[in-house]
Amino acid sequence: MTAGAQGTAEDGFRGWREAAREALYGPDGFYRRPGAGPAGHFRTSVHASPLYARAVARLLCRVDEALGGPPALDFVDMAAGRGELVTGVLGALPADVSARVRPYAVELAARPPGLDDRIVWRDEPPEGVTGLLFANEWLDNVPVDVAEADASGTPRYVLVRADGAERLGHPVAGPDADWLERWWPLPPEEGLRAEIGLPRDRAWTAAVGTLTRGAAVAVDYAHTAGARPPFGTLTAFREGRETARVPDGSRALTAHVALDACAAAPALPGARLLTQRDALRALGVTGGRPPLSLASSDPAGYVRALAAAGEAAELTAQGGLGDFGWLVQPVGVGDVLTG
Repeated sequence: MTAGAQGTAEDGFRGWREAAREALYGPDGFYRRPGAGPAGHFRTSVHASPLYARAVARLLCRVDEALGGPPALDFVDMAAGRGELVTGVLGALPADVSARVRPYAVELAARPPGLDDRIVWRDEPPEGVTGLLFANEWLDNVPVDVAEADASGTPRYVLVRADGAERLGHPVAGPDADWLERWWPLPPEEGLRAEIGLPRDRAWTAAVGTLTRGAAVAVDYAHTAGARPPFGTLTAFREGRETARVPDGSRALTAHVALDACAAAPALPGARLLTQRDALRALGVTGGRPPLSLASSDPAGYVRALAAAGEAAELTAQGGLGDFGWLVQPVGVGDVLTG
């Protein structure tokens, strides 16, 4: 924790990073609670359609090909929720790849019942990965501190209580100040905000560092330099609805990711930033409607194809899931996205 982001024991205020960490991952935190898991509170691409898991399975196959078909092929599902993505990927793999895959689900919550016995459930990614590490909506839940410009234009840490009340703390300093200056400089205008993404850069660098060869992919709400939101993006979700950002453990706290900063952090060649729309199209998810002629020759097939087209359209929609950012980082291989 950054010293300047601390409050005092007497007033109950502390930096957003510390407050969110406890609210999300503490003993009674949101992501440690039993039940339906994140799917009961918000809908990700994984929950929107099985087409998403099939696309990730195709990406894993491309990684496998780039690696020359190793005897053991790792698939690491970061922030696995209740194992929905890794389960879908396993079900979509061709038999020859499925026979070699070693699936890992990385999640702090307890292993859910009924999960495929092949899936290794861990609270941190394994080391020495040869394959694909896939982080769907993980980085947005890595807690960060919030900075706000005061009346003089000085960025200060925003402190928060468990009931959501806020006040300003010390000026941002040290590595946090360096990160702001490089990646999200705040104009000297009172009330402008930024989320200090340094913990996410470090988390992504650590995740990429677990790979020996293969690729790491992060998919998230994202923004890049030149289009930072002037008042930040910190918010919360509960039971399918956006709600007040209160660090009480009852809701998912989230903030969009400065994905360009994450891309630069490992200092490795080949990193690509693109939209989910473009990434999924490269993996065969287009959203094109089936030909009308199919309706007469195969009515049931037409209905299935039409439903799949609708799901693909949602996954790639502008103004929706299609605008998510994809960060693709190869490690020791070439471009795995386009094959």
